[in-house]
Amino acid sequence: MTNKKKTDYFVGGVLIALLGAVCFSTKAILVKLAYRDTSIDAVSLLALRMIFSLPFFLVSAVVSSSKQTNVRFTNRQWVLVAFIGCLGYYISSLLDFLGLQYVTAAIERLILFVYPTLVLLMSSLFFKEKIKPIQWLALIITYGGLFVAFISEVNLQTAGNRNFMLGSLLIFICAFTYAAYIVGSGRLIPLVGASKFNSYAMSFASVGVLVHFFFTSEISLFSFSPTVYTYGFLMAVLSTVIPSYLVVQGIKRIGSDNAAIVGSIGPVSTIIMAYFFLQETISWLQLVGTMLILVGVLLISQQKRLTNGAHPLEK
Repeated sequence: MTNKKKTDYFVGGVLIALLGAVCFSTKAILVKLAYRDTSIDAVSLLALRMIFSLPFFLVSAVVSSSKQTNVRFTNRQWVLVAFIGCLGYYISSLLDFLGLQYVTAAIERLILFVYPTLVLLMSSLFFKEKIKPIQWLALIITYGGLFVAFISEVNLQTAGNRNFMLGSLLIFICAFTYAAYIVGSGRLIPLVGASKFNSYAMSFASVGVLVHFFFTSEISLFSFSPTVYTYGFLMAVLSTVIPSYLVVQGIKRIGSDNAAIVGSIGPVSTIIMAYFFLQETISWLQLVGTMLILVGVLLISQQKRLTNGAHPLEK
């Protein structure tokens, strides 16, 4: 491959990863629009997202398992893939959808974006990975930025939104459970392969969400308005399936470290889209907090790159 082709290949990878990050960030916008324009509840909306996504991931699971290079799961790996998948995209997503009932799309994305710091802390606690001084600095910067952005939002929201703190707590627990998913998947993916793990983990999560819906809801999935189905389908395709494949292709072309850096556009794109589509206000404190969070997360990503442990920074 010539230098020009290598450059074009890399630039194409950056654009693919960028588009994937922006598509991922539309999820919060679509959830908020669905809550605004319809009377759907969080569990039903999540069930629609998963039922539209499931066929894509089942096909991907069959394809990945039919390859000659496929390595069969052990019984233990089946259990772990199911558990980690449900933790990351059933429990975590449910908490996220519930929290979005009470907080803005912008603050949701900022709280979620601290999950790399939680991954760092979990890795230190459970796997005895030493936290370096630069990483401690990154933690301080990240949570300082979250505090600044959060305070600006509290001043805007608490007067007319008594559930703002509850929503923020739900989103933070969501970030915690997703961080646990990242830690667990980081141990399994080298053994079973990224594509196969993602396909089966997402399939198990989708089934978990649908089981939850059928046992807790008396509403039929066939009783919603066309608007609800439109939002559910867009979340499945635009915010789930398409970006998952875009990010994988981006990582293939530019590496997980560069993909992580490109993924940092997520909170910024969410804030911009929330301003235009949801008429959410943007304060200067929120912008300062966002910049601090990005700096902190990028510092951690750089350290992860140096230790070959980087992960994409989008959910």
